[in-house]
Amino acid sequence: MAKAAILEQPGEGLVIGDVEIADPGPHEVLIDTKACGLCHSDLHFIDGTYPHPLPAIPGHEAAGVVRAVGSEVKTVKVGDHVVSCLSAFCGHCEFCVTGRMALCLGADTRRGADGPPRITRDGGSPVNQMLNLSAFAEQMLIHEHACVAIDKEMPLDRAAVIGCAVTTGAGTIFNAANVTPGETVLVVGCGGVGLAAINAARIAGAGKVIAADPLAEKRELATVLGATHTIDALADDAARQIIEISGGGVHYGIEAVGRQASADLAVASLRRGGTAIILGMMPLDCKVGLGAMDLLSGKKLQGAIMGENHFPVDLPRLVDFYMRGLLDLDTIIAERIPLEDINKGFDKMREGHSARSVVVFD
Repeated sequence: MAKAAILEQPGEGLVIGDVEIADPGPHEVLIDTKACGLCHSDLHFIDGTYPHPLPAIPGHEAAGVVRAVGSEVKTVKVGDHVVSCLSAFCGHCEFCVTGRMALCLGADTRRGADGPPRITRDGGSPVNQMLNLSAFAEQMLIHEHACVAIDKEMPLDRAAVIGCAVTTGAGTIFNAANVTPGETVLVVGCGGVGLAAINAARIAGAGKVIAADPLAEKRELATVLGATHTIDALADDAARQIIEISGGGVHYGIEAVGRQASADLAVASLRRGGTAIILGMMPLDCKVGLGAMDLLSGKKLQGAIMGENHFPVDLPRLVDFYMRGLLDLDTIIAERIPLEDINKGFDKMREGHSARSVVVFD
């Protein structure tokens, strides 16, 4: 029996209850969850702006300790400290074999509809596993390709935020943008993902790192994490300010909020040949576009799901960056809360004033 935060009805918050976790199948790993970050992606499902079969347990930005493994598991062992990732990969589809693992749909990493569910409650009633993980629970049962072992010296509350926010933000800089030292980067939105992108841009040697956010306290966090310039994203002349600071526009405009206006600002701030990269989960009816002159100027627009990560390789490197003092995860984490306070944590997220809240399990 494990305690979990369960989404039963959108718009009504999460309900703390007990669930049963199945024994691991051949390629599955049972993990004692130690920490899980609160991510805006969870909020989209909790508030009902993105659909999901219910009841379900959200949570996908987690770290823990392996309790048991299935008979065929080769990548982790009992006692390993691990970080989970929602972009579980099968290893043999077109996307995996061409090195684009984050695009894998992960069908083989889930239990089939004819098999028993991983999570149940009330004597066998199934509970849906959200994003292959369901980490707002004391235990997770996931495919071995949805987690990776890390250095046991790494604090697990800090490790948790690497699983989504940092993998997405930093991965965008290192993988999707492949920033060359000296290039100029704009990051619109200074939540967990945006701050990680800013931090990674500093590590990559970006010449100017411009952070745009409406809130002064988040702009201050951005400066701590490596922004060389900050602006109010809601200023009428925000794009003009960015173009002036960057000497003609930025090489990369990264949207890390999931709002139409933020995406439009990222596009409007590009220099000739620049690229806008949209990370935020936009409302489902949103469209982002390039105008005729943008196209004639060689500008590009792309998505970068989960930072186009190569999870088993990238994540231990990010842990190493933290251990060496390059990656600042301490500033990204605003508070640590028990599972019982999870709804208060999401209320804070809706207010938008703080960075990452992390649920910690004793």
